[in-house]
Amino acid sequence: MARKIVLIGPQRLQPTLAATVESLGVAGRIAAVTAGWEEREGEDRELHEHLGGRTTNLEAWTRVEDVMSADGELTGMIRQRADRLRAAHELYRLRLAHALDAARELLKREPQAGFEDLLEAEREAALRAVRVVDASHLERVSAIHAEFGAEAQPARRTSIRKHRAELEAQLKPCELLCIAGGHVVVLLHRLALLDVLGLWGERRPIVAWSAGAMALAERVVLFHDDPPQGAGNAEVYEPGLAAYSGLVPLPHARRRLRLHDGVRVGLMARRFAPDRCVALDALTRVEWDGSAWRGEAGTQQLDRQGHLTEVRS
Repeated sequence: MARKIVLIGPQRLQPTLAATVESLGVAGRIAAVTAGWEEREGEDRELHEHLGGRTTNLEAWTRVEDVMSADGELTGMIRQRADRLRAAHELYRLRLAHALDAARELLKREPQAGFEDLLEAEREAALRAVRVVDASHLERVSAIHAEFGAEAQPARRTSIRKHRAELEAQLKPCELLCIAGGHVVVLLHRLALLDVLGLWGERRPIVAWSAGAMALAERVVLFHDDPPQGAGNAEVYEPGLAAYSGLVPLPHARRRLRLHDGVRVGLMARRFAPDRCVALDALTRVEWDGSAWRGEAGTQQLDRQGHLTEVRS
């Protein structure tokens, strides 16, 4: 039996986590990951109380800080990887901007009577070009991570083995793993280095929100239509932990995306198809049972026509 994964909306103002946990029938200990909060990782009293004092904070951020302070060689490799990832992403952005500009212009264009098929063919070609840019970037980033893994061999390092053993002991009595938001890349890299999902196994359930939901996806998609700086292009940042498939989570979608702009909505839906682009705003919820998604009433996804529709199984 595959594990159940539940993705919920942001928890800060309208928390639904306790109700979600209750609906899963979890009565025992709950493991919590707040590594995305970075140095504020330990400020989890509100989360702890919300779940009835049953949480065990895995302290993933603190653990990796300890590893890096004890292993200078590994720290150097991590920094070198970060530099290479940054450079790769800057180059990807240049290619992506041009590809997306063409796709948007074609989606905005009104078809001439009798020539609709020509326009649609060009739209599909432009979308394929965007997908090629995304895929080549993911391939490059995967290669950078593979090079790091081959050189660093984290599973053989004493400092990491020590923390993985401690985590395994902490996770053993827990019935549920909760992964909070924060800085998605910090969260993703620390979960991967400590192999938290591997230690958790494939049968026990996971609840995640915000950056936690993003880190669990097959690919981490960063998005903001009106950022303080930059072009406002959604970016496939790097491969995620692939705990589920078929869905691109969009936390805080109503705040970060121009959901009234049919061209932008339709472009995102078509770009990532057949995966569903789901708006994870307050009071929303989707569940993955290992083969299919089910959405809570009111949870919406972006469609090819530029609209928002209910998530259905």
